[in-house]
Amino acid sequence: MAYNEKLVDRLREALVDLPNVEEKKMFSGVTFMVDGKMCICVNHDGLLCRVGPHKFEEALERHGCRAMEMKGRTMPGYVYVSEEGFSTKGEFDYWVALCVAYNTEAKAAKKKKKT
Repeated sequence: MAYNEKLVDRLREALVDLPNVEEKKMFSGVTFMVDGKMCICVNHDGLLCRVGPHKFEEALERHGCRAMEMKGRTMPGYVYVSEEGFSTKGEFDYWVALCVAYNTEAKAAKKKKKT
């Protein structure tokens, strides 16, 4: 399934003033890396947000939000947000700000060794 190009453009605009932003094709969409760390991703028509473990439960209480699961396992600190969860500018800005705030304390994934 393709990802929402308009949503990618909204994120580009929201993150334009941040230094060290890079886009990568990951998670069936476009992931925005900030300072070499996964920050937020457009996945199909929604967002995959890295909110951190300390904001995880709070985020799940918001409309249109659900936990990220991989191979049947909940991934604490990562949530999917459907379109209805960011339909207003305020809601969209909330998710972007939450991801950017956590990015400052998040650890980067370990680099894979080339073989």
